[in-house]
Amino acid sequence: MQKRKKVWTKKRPPAVTVVAWTIWVLFLIRLYQVIEPLARTGVFQNGITGPLFAAGGFTPLGSALSSSAVYLFLSLSGIVVLIGFLRVHRWAWVTLMAWTGISLTITLINYFYSHPNYLVMASDTIIAFALNQADVQRIFRIRTDQGERID
Repeated sequence: MQKRKKVWTKKRPPAVTVVAWTIWVLFLIRLYQVIEPLARTGVFQNGITGPLFAAGGFTPLGSALSSSAVYLFLSLSGIVVLIGFLRVHRWAWVTLMAWTGISLTITLINYFYSHPNYLVMASDTIIAFALNQADVQRIFRIRTDQGERID
């Protein structure tokens, strides 16, 4: 296996650290979103006591479990992307940019339907601005200066 060549010569730009901390904050938010519906429906106290589906749809318990499962998947995926991002893998930058675009679109739609999540919206905006800085894009080999080769 070929060793990775370090693209930068000094420290990481501050934007990389800001993005890493923002991903960590989003992980904590998503973790809260895993636990809150389960606590609200009493799953921790009583366990799963009723049906998950009724009349062709989710029951409140089923809805809570499915949303918790989705947020758990997002939380774990966020940690994988964070590790790849801190190890300066190009796929992590691309994944994070796509994820941020999708997440920002969803939070904007929720905003217009009176269900805003301002913390996630602000975090997505910070990540999008930080990822589009030239020095961050050079580190992840997304952007090159004229005449510079990407190896």
